[in-house]
Amino acid sequence: MADFDESQFSLMSLEDELTCSICLSTFNCPVTIPCGHNFCQDCLLETWKDSYSCPQCRTLFATKPELKKNTVLSTVVETFNSRASKETTVEGLESKAQKKDVIRCDTCMEAEASRTCLTCMASFCEEHLRPHRENPIFRPHQLTEPVGDLMARICQDHHKLMEFFCSQHGRPICSFCLQQAHKGCSFMTPEEQRNLKEFDLRAKLGLLVGKITKNEDVISQMRDMENRLKDSATNRMRALTADYQQMRDMLAREERDACSAVEHELETGQTKLKGLMKKFTENIDGMSKAKEDIHSLLSQSQTLAFLQASFDLPPATNFDPHTPRISLDSKKVMATQAFAASLKEFLTEILKQPVQSRLPMLKPEQKALPVLGSTGSQPQSELPESQKQKKMPRSHSPGRPPIQPYFPVPVYIPHGGWNPSHYAQELQWAPGQPPLHRPNSPGSQSKAAPKKKPKQKKAPLSTEENMGNKSQARSIENLLDLGGKDKSRGRTPAAESKMKPEKLDIPPDITSAEKRSELLKFATVLTLDRKTAHKRIALSEGLTQASVSDEHTNYPDCPERFAVCSQVLASKGFSRGRHYWEVKLSSNNFIGLGLAYSCIDRKGPTSRLGRNAQSWCVEWFNVKLSAWHNSSETVLANPNSKRVGVLLDCEEGTATFYNVADRAYPFHSFVFPFSEAVYPAFWIFSSGSSITLCKMQA
Repeated sequence: MADFDESQFSLMSLEDELTCSICLSTFNCPVTIPCGHNFCQDCLLETWKDSYSCPQCRTLFATKPELKKNTVLSTVVETFNSRASKETTVEGLESKAQKKDVIRCDTCMEAEASRTCLTCMASFCEEHLRPHRENPIFRPHQLTEPVGDLMARICQDHHKLMEFFCSQHGRPICSFCLQQAHKGCSFMTPEEQRNLKEFDLRAKLGLLVGKITKNEDVISQMRDMENRLKDSATNRMRALTADYQQMRDMLAREERDACSAVEHELETGQTKLKGLMKKFTENIDGMSKAKEDIHSLLSQSQTLAFLQASFDLPPATNFDPHTPRISLDSKKVMATQAFAASLKEFLTEILKQPVQSRLPMLKPEQKALPVLGSTGSQPQSELPESQKQKKMPRSHSPGRPPIQPYFPVPVYIPHGGWNPSHYAQELQWAPGQPPLHRPNSPGSQSKAAPKKKPKQKKAPLSTEENMGNKSQARSIENLLDLGGKDKSRGRTPAAESKMKPEKLDIPPDITSAEKRSELLKFATVLTLDRKTAHKRIALSEGLTQASVSDEHTNYPDCPERFAVCSQVLASKGFSRGRHYWEVKLSSNNFIGLGLAYSCIDRKGPTSRLGRNAQSWCVEWFNVKLSAWHNSSETVLANPNSKRVGVLLDCEEGTATFYNVADRAYPFHSFVFPFSEAVYPAFWIFSSGSSITLCKMQA
């Protein structure tokens, strides 16, 4: 049967293919013409009157083609028609079967029955029901609606009409059942039982109607609540949009003001440069005129006139021209940039927290709002300790040490406070010496630390004694650093205050140490850039080791090479993502590790790492460890590192330095905005010292 249905289905699906394109009916005596198309013979002949062409593809025939019946197609059409007629017959039978069964009169078997007599156990039409309506003998008979199956009313045991209903057993019974099996049971007529059941159903119907009404009322209330919620949400979103728009407007104004400050600095610098260039141009014109006068005087042929002529050099020759130091690093611009970076960091750290924890970070004295669904007015759980510290600009998240900002802050030294003369002395910090604290700082003890005078370092050797006959072969860093103490006497108070150390960091707590394996997830491979290496620096070990000596290496001259400071950059810079590398120090004396932009000066005295706004570094100078940026020094506790790790987080704008031993102990972090890619940078001064880029192994 399944095969038949499937074949029939496939045949019936070809109805379009078995249809004549002229009469749009199934083919009747189909014929095939030379172009391959099929048509009914009569339909085709009616179209061929004046010319002979195919009605479908318009192919023109010179003579009338000979038509022959397509027997195969004719057989397929006949099969299709027979199957289609069978399907129509089956559908007609199914439609008849779907019609309701009509109860016929048991007398005439033709007319539809109008009533059924339960006494006679027969159904009658109106015509044959007349004796029951007119003859008084049939009045006791029980008439009801037409019943199709009267045998359902007959007791199967006694073949009598079941005219009673047993309430105890819940079933209809006949009079014999009442006397035998159901003797003693309570009974009633089916009509009485129906009335009772109707009463019970009406009671249930009333209950259902009441429940439905209450549910509809609740649904209506919830719809009203939904509308109120929508209105409330719309109002709150409107208020939030207004607040955030105001914040965006304020930030836009701040951005415009900051950019205006930079533009003002630019205009001021350009004005100064233009004025100086104009002055120098005038000097050149004056000296050029004097030069022409000299040439004119020299060309004088009369000796007496030549001797009597007088000539004075212009005043401009008394001054040496110099390039002024003009930059955009004014206090306002730097403060604006630092504020923008700090604000970005602060907002980033706040937005990382859950919404419920943000308000206490902005207003520590205000408790968190109760969470929707909480019982009573019980406040939320208190913030963690890392968020309670007011002096920490960001939370101490895993994998990140506490940030120590490099912005200048006033500090206090227990051995007598700041004194300008202290700058000429180097601080000696023994491992067992207690750390220096600011007064009233969170980490300071109530009991003052014992005063201990700093050990005075011996004066360094002069340049000539230190260099001998090779003073020209070395870098001029001797004049910039080692000879600085001899020049400190002539230093102005403003310059001396600028060079003073700004702050002493507290040595990191051992609890802030991190697993080295966590840092190695961000390990990167570095090599040193030969084009940037100072000629005193020799590169080896596949460009992973740099050492310094008094002899110059025969490097070709190029603009990228450091010409003053013995420094070298890595060949790869970073502007996004996290990166970690480690450096092995041959000695922690006169060595600096840091970061620098590619635009750092290569030839001037400000090309030293940390002595400009384009670089950051930690530097071991004798026994003192300091952090430098933009000529601002921060003295650190010296962990006597042999292996130093650096974690650079470009997304957060931080660079953290670690003392690597059994674990990684952070000892300083820089926070700065990235304006371009930064390159790992290295400064090596002491002869025989070297740094090695370590291979990363877990």
